Amino acid sequence: MDSLTWDALGLVVGVALVAGFVSGFAGFGTALVAAGLWLHVLPAPVVPPLVAVCAAAGQVVGFLHVRRVFRWDRVWPYLAGAALGVPLGVMALERASSGALRTVVGAFLVIYAGAQLSGLVRARIGPWGGRKADGLIGLGGGILGGFAGLSGPLPLVWLQLRGGPSEAQRATYQPFNLVVLIAASVGMAIAGRIDGTVLAFLALCLPATLIGAWVGARCYRLVDEATFRRVVLGLLSVSGAVLLIRAIV
Repeated sequence: MDSLTWDALGLVVGVALVAGFVSGFAGFGTALVAAGLWLHVLPAPVVPPLVAVCAAAGQVVGFLHVRRVFRWDRVWPYLAGAALGVPLGVMALERASSGALRTVVGAFLVIYAGAQLSGLVRARIGPWGGRKADGLIGLGGGILGGFAGLSGPLPLVWLQLRGGPSEAQRATYQPFNLVVLIAASVGMAIAGRIDGTVLAFLALCLPATLIGAWVGARCYRLVDEATFRRVVLGLLSVSGAVLLIRAIV
């Protein structure tokens, strides 16, 4: 941390605030917003545990706003898959190089944002695949959560494909994210990934994340979500592309 300039530290905290706001407003997005930008200024090994813990904190705030429509029977297949996926993701993290991490996160950001912006997620599959398919999606989300704190996007896109009220979707992927991110954080701590450096950055970023998530949740019903998400997705595409270029060059 001592090697960072004040401008860099301000960027780190500012990203935590914005990522928390996005999470509180849209029910997801801490990792998507923060990972790409933090990797520009922080050492790569610091970013996954920092993202996981901050994302979990943001999800706690968001879940409080959808708990009234929470249904356990919708969530458990995803969690069952994640129980296998999170340890696999943590093990993959132990073996990943800095360049590999940048490539994976960058490619994921570009693919996810591109799919959202292109409208591919507007297709509907209904109940196709049932709970077995939900479990496989949970497995993939768990792997991404354990590897880089990116547990949310895969279940989110899948639930959009399934269709249904947006609040019901949110009441499924938010508790899933919360449990997976807590498990990923614990797994990273056991693996020794949460050291003094990470704790120092958490002391700076957690308050900003919680404040941002609280404000975002308050704005959830007041702002045009579609317009806001398009702006965020555009920024994610640029951030992911920059990460890929840096990994290649």
